[in-house]
Amino acid sequence: MNVADIMSSPVYVINVDEPVSHARNLMLRYKISTLLVLNKGKMVGIVTKSDITNRLAQAEPLWRRRPIDQIPIKLLMTESVITIYPEASISQAVALMLENGVHNIPVVKNDIVGIVTRTDIVRYVAEHADEIETKISRLMTEDVVSVHRHHTINHVIDELNKNEIERVIVKDDAGKPVGLISRRSIALNLLTDNEGKLSTKSIKMTRKSSPGGQKTYRYVKEVPLIAEDIMVSPIMSIDINEKISNAAKKLIEEGMNALPVSEDEEIVGILSRTDIMKAVL
Repeated sequence: MNVADIMSSPVYVINVDEPVSHARNLMLRYKISTLLVLNKGKMVGIVTKSDITNRLAQAEPLWRRRPIDQIPIKLLMTESVITIYPEASISQAVALMLENGVHNIPVVKNDIVGIVTRTDIVRYVAEHADEIETKISRLMTEDVVSVHRHHTINHVIDELNKNEIERVIVKDDAGKPVGLISRRSIALNLLTDNEGKLSTKSIKMTRKSSPGGQKTYRYVKEVPLIAEDIMVSPIMSIDINEKISNAAKKLIEEGMNALPVSEDEEIVGILSRTDIMKAVL
């Protein structure tokens, strides 16, 4: 098998001057994570959900002057696009993705004919369980970063960027894992408002009119969104002794990007699509 056998097609594109809101809507509508950016029909860049996420915490004046919804996609895109030929092997595609730290590679032969994504590779692993015997414990990421359920989204983004990771575990007051937040969930659920500020939620503040009296609503207060507002919950984990191919199958079936790895009911690692890809090498 080669790249042409597993690539995704058609490839979704966006014009270089179209706004981030259009990119986000395309990602939601077609359940994709990457768009190729065109200028007069020529590929000039690529934009991912992570690119959108990283701008949510931007403090530069440009992003304060207007909401991210209205920012042209050319200001977020990556200009240097790595491509691959359809005849290349799957292992070559994986090596290229890992070496360059990219999640998707456009497939080009005179023109754009498809795109190879991490999901395509994971699906390949899931469908070739007889050939891939690798155990989860060998490839999982052991360093698990966590946040409290009441931490702000800005704090979550800071932790993602500081640790150069794609997701964090959310814990409750007792230190028990209760959810998972990824860059993807942030990118698709949060955008800044008309003043360029991060999304907020409104809560009703109550006061008693007199001691022992009935509570009455006095005012509505806006507060920042916090981790528990956007986390995926409950957590679906997989046992550390399972095979990588079983984890890959679970990710595909559930439409997930990563699985917490458990041992004796304790979260001991995270297995991402990038981790699973390494089983092909």
